[in-house]
Amino acid sequence: MAKKLRITQVKSLIGRQPKHKRTMKAIGFHHNYETLVKEDTPQLRGMLHQVRHLVRVEEEKAAK
Repeated sequence: MAKKLRITQVKSLIGRQPKHKRTMKAIGFHHNYETLVKEDTPQLRGMLHQVRHLVRVEEEKAAK
């Protein structure tokens, strides 16, 4: 079973570089403090590394 990541946007995109705004949109964010659950892939990790100052990442707990 693939691991999941819980990703929360914790800072606004106002005044950020266009590259960071595009990355956040590609991840799937629309609003501040929005939380998404995504499958942990190398591509997603790369995007999160680029915007690590704007998001909080936690591993999703496995459902029993």
